[in-house]
Amino acid sequence: MVWFVVGIALALPAGLWLVQVNMEEMTVEWQGRPGLSVYFELDASPERIYAVKRFLVQTPSVKTVKVTSAADALAEFKNYSGLGDALELLNENPLPASLQAQFADGITGAVVDALTERLGQQVGVGEVVVEKTWLERLNDISSVVSRLSVVLAILFGMGAVLVTASSVRLAIEARLDELRVLKLVGATAGQIRRPFLYFGVIYGFGGGVIASMLIAITVLVIEPPLQSLLGSYDQALNMVGFDPIFLVVLLAVGGSLGVLGALIAVRQRLAALEIF
Repeated sequence: MVWFVVGIALALPAGLWLVQVNMEEMTVEWQGRPGLSVYFELDASPERIYAVKRFLVQTPSVKTVKVTSAADALAEFKNYSGLGDALELLNENPLPASLQAQFADGITGAVVDALTERLGQQVGVGEVVVEKTWLERLNDISSVVSRLSVVLAILFGMGAVLVTASSVRLAIEARLDELRVLKLVGATAGQIRRPFLYFGVIYGFGGGVIASMLIAITVLVIEPPLQSLLGSYDQALNMVGFDPIFLVVLLAVGGSLGVLGALIAVRQRLAALEIF
């Protein structure tokens, strides 16, 4: 039970830290390839779509251009929304054709604004969306998650220390007579304290193992929908941070918190009994 309590206390801030690290990694990868999306009107002809595509292909500041037809957009929406049966009842396709363009490296904001304005004036174009707002929001969310992980790490770390201290205190209460005998026969304070510190280390390491298991299970559960979400942006899922170094640090933090809790319990309880 102590292992599970300590494990949960470690898993929550550690999991948030992993989320924050992967969001930063995703932001870095996407910052190098900003782009825009052009959504055509429902009655836009294939000729008008091709004309906009040709305009972007001939633009030096555009690296790649990809066209998604209205039929492909509907099929993709059916696949990701799970509303395939309901969409079959529609008499016509409600989704427009679209175009995604990726900018070349080093493009300036002025060029992006000018290109967006020219695209908005093209016949058959309904809306032009520059794909940078979501990156700014992702950065803000990453900052919130980072600060929240620090706050939770402090709060749950204190909780892990208190749980360990309470458990070690119970172990002390069960062995008070033995401790008094040890003191009478000449045992030093370090010799009396050491077994309870071992208790703290075991509680902390066990909590670290449980925390790593909980995080691993969580990753396995969220991996399929996360792959689907990133796949819609042509982005491969590449989890970072959950590696042997992370596990070693998690075990070390758990062990340190366990030792700290054991020290608090030992000093308070045994000093009150005048065993030291």
